[in-house]
Amino acid sequence: MGSRHFEGIYDHVGHFGRFQRVLYFICAFQNISCGIHYLASVFMGVTPHHVCRPPGNVSQVVFHNHSNWSLEDTGALLSSGQKDYVTVQLQNGEIWELSRCSRNKRENTSSLGYEYTGSKKEFPCVDGYIYDQNTWKSTAVTQWNLVCDRKWLAMLIQPLFMFGVLLGSVTFGYFSDRLGRRVVLWATSSSMFLFGIAAAFAVDYYTFMAARFFLAMVASGYLVVGFVYVMEFIGMKSRTWASVHLHSFFAVGTLLVALTGYLVRTWWLYQVILSTVTVPFILCCWVLPETPFWLLSEGRYEEAQKIVDIMAKWNRASSCKLSELLSLDLPGRVSNSPTEVQKHNLSYLFYNWSITKRTLTVWLIWFTGSLGFYSFSLNSVNLGGNEYLNLFLLGVVEIPAYTFVCIAMDKVGRRTVLACSLFCSALACGVVMVIPQKHYILGVVTAMVGKFAIGAAFGLIYLYTAELYPTIVRSLAVGSGSMVCRLASILAPFSVDLSSIWIFIPQLFVGTMALLSGVLTLKLPETLGKRLATTWEEAAKLESEDESKSSKLLPTTNNSGLEKTEAITPRDSGLGE
Repeated sequence: MGSRHFEGIYDHVGHFGRFQRVLYFICAFQNISCGIHYLASVFMGVTPHHVCRPPGNVSQVVFHNHSNWSLEDTGALLSSGQKDYVTVQLQNGEIWELSRCSRNKRENTSSLGYEYTGSKKEFPCVDGYIYDQNTWKSTAVTQWNLVCDRKWLAMLIQPLFMFGVLLGSVTFGYFSDRLGRRVVLWATSSSMFLFGIAAAFAVDYYTFMAARFFLAMVASGYLVVGFVYVMEFIGMKSRTWASVHLHSFFAVGTLLVALTGYLVRTWWLYQVILSTVTVPFILCCWVLPETPFWLLSEGRYEEAQKIVDIMAKWNRASSCKLSELLSLDLPGRVSNSPTEVQKHNLSYLFYNWSITKRTLTVWLIWFTGSLGFYSFSLNSVNLGGNEYLNLFLLGVVEIPAYTFVCIAMDKVGRRTVLACSLFCSALACGVVMVIPQKHYILGVVTAMVGKFAIGAAFGLIYLYTAELYPTIVRSLAVGSGSMVCRLASILAPFSVDLSSIWIFIPQLFVGTMALLSGVLTLKLPETLGKRLATTWEEAAKLESEDESKSSKLLPTTNNSGLEKTEAITPRDSGLGE
């Protein structure tokens, strides 16, 4: 079955009528839950200030020249360099010096003064830690003492989640091809709720990580299959706007993370509340029909016809007969089409030196977009000021960024918008690095500009990649870029963790990559107003054609780039998130 023949159905029943709008917003709502779980660790994995717990009950606390502090309050006063300590006297008369990751027992107990030059003996923190609870009453870090020599376990919370995202996109894409889109949408959304609750009530760190890993797999699976599902119901004229703005619902999830984190300061309750956002979709997903695309690919023509008739009725349009519209031997077409797509492997993206340079550049842009997206979001707690407001604002700017992309890419071209967005992001990272930390408001505003720019680039690269490659490898190009994107999302949390060494390391990495990507983007061909390439020769011509010649070609709208739906299976595709 060729999708160009099937596209004619939308000319009869409507490209984005009432039926499609209802399905779109039901499925897009679940993207909010995906956005929530992707960034929930921003607050759930916070490491509060802490000191080593003393081996007994404390009778007096001394920190520098002050002796009226409680031990719970002094943790926030210790410097990150761990040179400071808290002196405490126990009820049995022992005097201990407590630092972040160790404690020392003074041999001389006659003086409680802060400065001490006598002999003392060091002991590990076998009794646990006392955490500052002024900001968070508990986090996953405090729950299982993921500090000091166990700090590396905390650093794995987000990277392991992103590894689950990578596996989930492949796994559930395969299942949706075999079992259908509808079944996978229900299974992944239900599992998101179950694994989200399981993570909240995990009895130990390893159970928590396992629940989060499977949560990542099903959330990623939903994003991939949900994207394909809605795109298979929407006609070409509305497909690009609809696909780009699916990212906006993901951004709403970021806003809810910030709001919930501000209101709820106990990590497991915070996780439970965030997990309940998926409940409305679970209750509604039973009414979602299977896509006619998938039904036809399985030879279930009568069921596909029923769905098309329902679409026409909802949209108050005239229906059409699939057999007459397609005018094809459907079983023969269905069996041959997938075989043609599967003949090509990754080496075809390196067809010649010109295509090789194009592929490496596109992969770099995917990597940079993902690295920047997650670095800006995860690093929001290090910008100064109110960390909840920071994340909220960095999520808000994504929504106008996607609208900007939809408008600008048809006015000035894909390449220009993408390059300018990358350059703007690089500039923002550089400016953040020179702003004094006391002017944190200016730093947050600059970070918002950077997030807007990287969000715009992230929203555009999916479509631009599809337009740069011929039909025979289009799905492979988008799928490989998506995999590179997920590799960057695994590395982004480690980049943010390095801010403990130097606070601007995330901005340095993102800024450098964005600048390099922007320069290389200028070497890519413009695809605005040019029809999709079907052969390598046509793809190669993109670089040599003058823009004036493009007017001689049959023009395409901003939506035609997503005519590729027939070539991109869920195994190959996925949202950039």
